[in-house]
Amino acid sequence: MNNSIKKTLKIILPLAFGGFLVWYSLYDIDTDEFIGYFKNANYWWISLGLVFGILSHLSRAYRWKFMLEPLGYQPAFANSTMAVLVAYLVNLTIPRAGEASRAAVMANYEDIPFEKGFGTIVAERIADLVMMLTIVAITLFVQFDFIFELLTKNFDPIKIGIGIVLLAIGFFFFTRFIKKSTSGIGLKIKTFVTGLIEGVLSIFKMKKRWPFIFHTVFIWVMYVAMFWATIPAIENLNVPFGAVLIGFIAGGFSIAATNGGIGLYPVAVTGAFLLFGISEEPSRAFGWVMWTTQTAMIIIFGGLSFLLLPIYNKNK
Repeated sequence: MNNSIKKTLKIILPLAFGGFLVWYSLYDIDTDEFIGYFKNANYWWISLGLVFGILSHLSRAYRWKFMLEPLGYQPAFANSTMAVLVAYLVNLTIPRAGEASRAAVMANYEDIPFEKGFGTIVAERIADLVMMLTIVAITLFVQFDFIFELLTKNFDPIKIGIGIVLLAIGFFFFTRFIKKSTSGIGLKIKTFVTGLIEGVLSIFKMKKRWPFIFHTVFIWVMYVAMFWATIPAIENLNVPFGAVLIGFIAGGFSIAATNGGIGLYPVAVTGAFLLFGISEEPSRAFGWVMWTTQTAMIIIFGGLSFLLLPIYNKNK
C-alpha cells in the first residue's frame, strides 16, 4: 500500500507543482495579451527552431545504434526514432518513465531484452549529463565577469570568499567520507559516482566512439540552436549570447525538475533574461512560446509514434 501511494505521489506531485507554476506565471497576464504572444510571433523562426529540435531527436535515435550494435542488435531506424519520441511523450506525464517506455518499445518490436536496452539508455544519459555540465562550464567561462559582478553586487565579497572556502573544506571531508563508506547512503553515493565514471569511460572504449561522440555533441548543439533560433520570433526581444546560454541552462533544469518543464520553464527562462536587464513581457512571451511549441511537437510526434509503431511492425 505504501509503495502504491509513493508511486501515485511521484506522478501527482510534479503535475500539481507544474499546475501551480502555470497559474503563478499567468495569473497577472491578460488573456488577450497571452493570446497575443502567439498571434504576433514570427512562425518562420519558430519553424526553424522546431527543425533543429527534430534533427536532435533523429540524431538521438541514430546514436542509439552505436550502443546496441556491440550487443548484437541492429534495430530499424524508424523504430528507434519512434521509441525516442514515445519516451519524450511519456515523460510529460510520468517523470523518468520515458526511459523505461523507450526500452519497452524496443523489447516489443525489436526483441531487444528490456534490461539491455535500458542499460544503453542509462549510458546515453550519462553522456548527456556530461554535455550539460560542459555547457554550464562554458557559460561560466564566457560569462565569468557578468556572474562575478552579479554575485558581488548582491552579496558581500568577503562572505562569498568564506563560502567558497567552507565549500572546499566541506567537499574535501565529504569525499573522504564517501571513499571510506562501506554501507548506507555513503556507499550508495560512491556506487553511483563510480558507475557514472565507468559509464563515461566506456564511451571511449566503444568501437565507434567518435561517431557516438559526434552525435552527442550534435544533439546538444541542436538543443541550443533550437532555443537561439526561436528568440527572433518575439518582437523587441534582443538577447546577448551569454543570456542565451544562461536561459538555456535555466530552461534545461526546469525540464528536469518538473514534467517537461510545465509551468516552470517560462518562469525560469524569464528569470534568467531579467538578470541581463531584458524586458519582462517579451521574455515571458518567449518562455511560453518556446515551451508551448516544444511540447506541441512532442505531443504530436509522440502521439503519431504510438499509432504508427504497430502499423509499421504489423508483420512482426
